[in-house]
Amino acid sequence: MAEKESSKKGQKIRGLKQPIVLVGLMGAGKSTVGRRLATVIGRQFIDSDHEIEHAAGCSISDIFAIHGEDIFRDLEQRVIHRLLENNQLVLATGGGAWMQAKVRRDIAQRALTVWLRADIEVLLDRVGKRNHRPLLETGDKRAILQKLMDERYPIYAKADLVVDSGHGPHEAVVLQVIDAIKAHIKAHRDGT
Repeated sequence: MAEKESSKKGQKIRGLKQPIVLVGLMGAGKSTVGRRLATVIGRQFIDSDHEIEHAAGCSISDIFAIHGEDIFRDLEQRVIHRLLENNQLVLATGGGAWMQAKVRRDIAQRALTVWLRADIEVLLDRVGKRNHRPLLETGDKRAILQKLMDERYPIYAKADLVVDSGHGPHEAVVLQVIDAIKAHIKAHRDGT
């Protein structure tokens, strides 16, 4: 697998002239897969949550605690809109970004979206390794994630592409994303 990934390193995806935006729940692998995808295809990687923290001068947890979710979502929308000006970008968005109709329309008009879909066991395993998820700070993580899955998965399904992110290596998911993008471009080029 590593040989296959390294043989694709630095290759552009022909016919792709817009940013790639990764959407999905926390723990789906958007940042990890996005960073590796950007390296392989020769694009810049940006995590929108990091850009929001930079713009606000504080952590996302602090933004939620001090200003509330509405202020965070407004800032998120403005940051993502600005980032989409870069056509050579792989952008990992926060789990709630795609849930905002205005953000979803903006991304859909200007980028190719990939939903990294993961089952609850994968998400629990991954989010359990870090303690910086404001939506998971109070209550049972499994119940919260299940509720988020029930609410968000039908909306995430509106993304251009769906790639499953499982327990395997992130490199395998990167290759699946590349293959899905190439198939998407070919289908649109061929008119199918």
